[in-house]
Amino acid sequence: MNCKFVAKLSALTLALAMAGCGGDININENSSNGGGNPSDPNPPASACPDFATEGAAIAGSSKTVCEISGTFSSDQTLTSDILWALNGKVTVGGDNTDSATLSIQPGTTLFGKSGADFLVVSRGSKLNAAGTAAAPIVMTSLQDMLGNVQADSSGQWGGLVLLGNAVTNSCADADNCTVQAEGDAGPYGGNNPADNSGVLQYLQVRYSGYEVLPDNELNGITFAGVGSGTTVDHVQVMHSSDDGIELFGGSVNLRNIVLLNNEDDSLDWTDGWNGKAQFVFVQQNKGDFHANRGIEGDNNKNDNGAEPITRPVISNMTIIGNNYDGDDDSEGVLLREGTQAELYNFIITGPAGMGECFELNNDATIAQYNAGEIILRNSIIDCAEPFKDAKDANDNNLTNLETWFTDPAKENVLGDAQLGGYTPAATSPAIGGGYDVANNVDSWFQTVNYIGAFDGTNDWTLGWTHGIHDEAPALANCPAGTTQVASVSDKLNCQLSGEISSNLTLLAGADYVLDGKVAVGGDNSNSATLTIEPGVRVFGKGTADFLVVSRGSKIMAEGTATAPITFTSVQDVIGAQTGTGQWGGMVILGNAPSNLCTDPNSCDIEAEGDAGLYGGNNPADNSGVLKYVVIKHSGYEVLPDNELNGLTLAGVGSGTTVDFLQVHQSSDDGVEVFGGNVNLRHLVLTGEEDDSLDWTDGWTGKVQYVLVKQDPANGPANRGIEGDNQKADKSATPLTQPTVANMTIIGNTWDGDDDSEGVLLREGTSAKLHNFIITGPVGMGECLEFNGAESNALATDGTTVMTNSVIACDEPFKNETGGVDAQSWFLGQAGNSTAAAMADVVNGIYTIDTTTPADLSADSFFDATDYIGAVKADADWTAGWTFGLNN
Repeated sequence: MNCKFVAKLSALTLALAMAGCGGDININENSSNGGGNPSDPNPPASACPDFATEGAAIAGSSKTVCEISGTFSSDQTLTSDILWALNGKVTVGGDNTDSATLSIQPGTTLFGKSGADFLVVSRGSKLNAAGTAAAPIVMTSLQDMLGNVQADSSGQWGGLVLLGNAVTNSCADADNCTVQAEGDAGPYGGNNPADNSGVLQYLQVRYSGYEVLPDNELNGITFAGVGSGTTVDHVQVMHSSDDGIELFGGSVNLRNIVLLNNEDDSLDWTDGWNGKAQFVFVQQNKGDFHANRGIEGDNNKNDNGAEPITRPVISNMTIIGNNYDGDDDSEGVLLREGTQAELYNFIITGPAGMGECFELNNDATIAQYNAGEIILRNSIIDCAEPFKDAKDANDNNLTNLETWFTDPAKENVLGDAQLGGYTPAATSPAIGGGYDVANNVDSWFQTVNYIGAFDGTNDWTLGWTHGIHDEAPALANCPAGTTQVASVSDKLNCQLSGEISSNLTLLAGADYVLDGKVAVGGDNSNSATLTIEPGVRVFGKGTADFLVVSRGSKIMAEGTATAPITFTSVQDVIGAQTGTGQWGGMVILGNAPSNLCTDPNSCDIEAEGDAGLYGGNNPADNSGVLKYVVIKHSGYEVLPDNELNGLTLAGVGSGTTVDFLQVHQSSDDGVEVFGGNVNLRHLVLTGEEDDSLDWTDGWTGKVQYVLVKQDPANGPANRGIEGDNQKADKSATPLTQPTVANMTIIGNTWDGDDDSEGVLLREGTSAKLHNFIITGPVGMGECLEFNGAESNALATDGTTVMTNSVIACDEPFKNETGGVDAQSWFLGQAGNSTAAAMADVVNGIYTIDTTTPADLSADSFFDATDYIGAVKADADWTAGWTFGLNN
């Protein structure tokens, strides 16, 4: 126990805390009255029932603390108006004798004072812990009650153990079965698969897993020989130092389970468990603290062939790992020791540093695999190291898991799960890709048509869980590497200045202020990574404030659909009038090629806005991640005729991830790409005053799903796309030739120095354009134009293509004298057509046109879609995280 927290306690709490610091102090201050005399006509309103003794108060709570200990041999109820403290091992009933039921009211809190406190439900007894979504039951630690928990806290009390009379293969004779549970909890096992140990419903178990005996930790919840008559649904286990849930035999079924930040395996089974589970969510610690496997499944360690063979059936599970690399790495699923398993509708994923995501080992398990007794179908594995094959003594593979997994009959996906946090985005292959386990396997399961624990629309964790949706608490101090400044928002304000030359994390719970040009790293020197947590807001306090990620450095800005990261202006933060050009913007500089350099091995190009140098010889260069990021009110003119864009990508390589990004109200371009090979997905570009997507100087990346919506109030706007090769040398190589699919451009009627227009290809650029909708109101400028002999020639000879697209514009085409006839060129290619008006092709932002799309999925970057344009109503990937779109 960390005794530093004792200073936080009230005097009444001090004795309670010191008991966990090695002191031998009796906290039962009112034990002389037995917690209240039932014959007293005026008992104290806060008196404890006669099966408990009153303990010291908890600072910050007005509830009485009542301590329970020993064994319950008759039915009792823990009420929600009391805080219940465990004293050592507390047991409900004897072993199939003196049986009792312990009931816990919704909203009740039960806590362990120290590591050796835990709750056991014996064979023949029951725990009736039926909380509600609005009033879950919480089992936790004293430290949690006092606010003394950290991101890596665990093992602060024992946990919950249920012992039942169901079958385990640790017993040769089920009629005479007495197996000793871990932690000296008691015996379990028997001959009744339908045994009933009670109800666990809307229950949280936090900070458990104390090492009761050497190398013998308790889990968050241990199910030992627990039968199918037991109800377990809507249960969360978080921050266990051992497993989240471990099952020793039995046939108990689980539904709607959340396993968060557990340090060993999240779900562990052994010794003949034959239960079922559906809707299981595993999230390992986002801080990359201790973690091991999402699932570790065994049969029987001492006899791998022991019967009944372990064979759970699990559907709709999401496992998200972390980067922990220690004695036991973060991993996905390990099946071993002869277990069988039927696994359906799984998502297994994690960051790049996560270990293998699916592994089999041991001869008995490989025999089950070869016999077809291990099933994994209609599932997605999205991992840097997807599989680990078993090997023999000569290092020869005994399995070929990738071939097995990708068998078309299994309908699995090896690739991008497209999660927005932990739920699937509307474009995810998880949506509609599920297997109907209810009708094809077992009617216990609910019928679903999706993969993973969530359907992308309904989040069953809302309201009753802890640590998933909670807004980050306000920070008391700014992170090292930032400076506290006077706050203009309702949070602590932490300033970033100059060069960031060591790794820095912007923690949720504060707002971050840019002071002038802020550079992450030097130019291929003093390299650093700037990590930004979901929900963080970064703002420029003046027009010349902007953020640069230098060559060799990274930004890891991974928001979520429910907590996007926002870069904006101080005006937006304080609620003043917002507009374009109120701060600079974001610039990412990389080491990928640009055709401005004749020698990529010696390439130093000055970026716009005095941002720094870019270019190089590494097409796969990695500048980090931008995911669920919104950039608003940017584009200041840093130098005369030299504005920054919302996002500038200069020489950025294909190792960089840009996905679910919005730029809103930039005074220059929304996104401008200068050479490089970066790929882009799910872009929303709204209200830009110049071009929405602008490219030049040899960019050869890929793009899918881009929504451009110019200012609906008909303010300044120019082109949806402006594409160039190189202004000074229009034939420079590498040739600018991005591939762009599923783009919707909705213009406006702006008519100024630069009109609202659709697509302009010029200065020698080429492009591969597919599944476009280009439209706008009457009064919009031309929607497709080629300019310059070089770009005209590339269209004429078929290098530039545009297919499966619709143009619905008042002025659909503009022809240059001597150039390609844009209308004939467009209509001469596969699947293209024109429509009379915007209302014929879109409803708001949603595609209503029925043109058959091109299928580009032969390239694994692209999804196969059933629509053209950026977004359709029943798969709206813009929902929830974008700003000002007004669908």
